[in-house]
Amino acid sequence: MPIIRTLTSFLIRIVALIIVILVLGLIVILAAYYFIGPSFPLTPSMLINPQEAIAFTLALMDTDFFRIVVFPGFTFVALYAAIAGLWERKLLAKMQLRVGPLYAGKFEGILQPIADVLKLLFKELVIPRVVDRFFFIAAPLLTVTIATAAVAVIPVTERWVIARSDVGVLVIFAVLGFFPITALMAAWSSNSRYPMLGGLRALHQMVAYEIPLILSVLAPVVFAGSLNLIDIVEKQSSIWFALLAPLSALTFYICSLAELERIPFDLPEAEPELVSGWLTEYGGMNFGLILGIAVYIKLYVLSALFTTLFLGGWLGPQPLPPEFWFIFKTFIVTTFLLIPRGVFPRLRIDLLLRQSWAVYFIFALINLVVVAAAVLGGFKL
Repeated sequence: MPIIRTLTSFLIRIVALIIVILVLGLIVILAAYYFIGPSFPLTPSMLINPQEAIAFTLALMDTDFFRIVVFPGFTFVALYAAIAGLWERKLLAKMQLRVGPLYAGKFEGILQPIADVLKLLFKELVIPRVVDRFFFIAAPLLTVTIATAAVAVIPVTERWVIARSDVGVLVIFAVLGFFPITALMAAWSSNSRYPMLGGLRALHQMVAYEIPLILSVLAPVVFAGSLNLIDIVEKQSSIWFALLAPLSALTFYICSLAELERIPFDLPEAEPELVSGWLTEYGGMNFGLILGIAVYIKLYVLSALFTTLFLGGWLGPQPLPPEFWFIFKTFIVTTFLLIPRGVFPRLRIDLLLRQSWAVYFIFALINLVVVAAAVLGGFKL
């Protein structure tokens, strides 16, 4: 992509960008009409007849298109990620008395994330000459795609789920298993020492902690006798699995921190050692896609999965709706995943890997054996 040196080239670039956005918008509109148009034809009378408009809206909400695009799909997850990013700033600022994040931006700092997004959008996408361009550009897009794909099988309620699956637990971990590959791909394609070291660290860390993470999930699966996430939630109508298998819940929580590369497990992006790890060569919206969108969507996925497996999902006291209870529990789990960043130092890489294999792996294995023995011994919910 040529460097912008004159006002004319800048205006040409802006016009090209607007044309691309309009074309993509037209494609989305045509796709939406293709999926929902034949079933729900739009008529001019909807503009003046509220009853027809309400009936159309309710019918639209029952379509797969609405679930994928709006709720519980990409729009909802993107809004959750934005709120989680703002909440992280304000929470850590209050914990550490950091003046900037605590007071910057009007209305409790709501303008600061908007300013960050605008900054990233208008930054030039600088791509070093020595990188492998295809994989370098594809890595951020794949990271966002993988994070969003995992949302498809997570049920917000029994009604609000994009794709029902009898093996939903396996589907989520099959999707999350691609994250180490994208991190290594981004590192290798950068053709630089710091990203490569960060990518290798990310690969070692994610692989080491995914095994105890998966073992910790098996306890709720054994209790429920199913890999279907909806069945697992319904089995917790009398007692949460976090109370029956506390070691599994604790192991899942700690391994989730490592999977998210959050302090104290942020070795792949350790600033004093590796500049920014496997993200060093990324800037502008390429950086924003990974650190601003994909990471927080993955944060939502792991928080929602913890809620589903250990905290009873959407089950809660009436008259509050089940959607409220699911989002509320997920937000509480997200908060607990954010807090360690403000209170813990960074671990050494050798201690990090040793803890995974010598501590958390054993914890998850012991708890799995206890749960299996209880179920085989006749324990029933």
